[in-house]
Amino acid sequence: MANITLFAQVIRLIPREIIQRLVKKHGTDKHAKGFNSWSHLVTMIFSQFSGSVSLRQISEGLQ
Repeated sequence: MANITLFAQVIRLIPREIIQRLVKKHGTDKHAKGFNSWSHLVTMIFSQFSGSVSLRQISEGLQ
């Protein structure tokens, strides 16, 4: 049986099509090199859930 975390459940609730439409409308990924708007959004939500206060904590948590 799959172990689905609360974080994964929250991410699934975000309509990715709407995010993609907003990204296209505002051109936020125009100069992105490997770290797009969706990845940034997921990372920021993760940092809130984990209570991270530094980039190192976020990086270690996502690994």
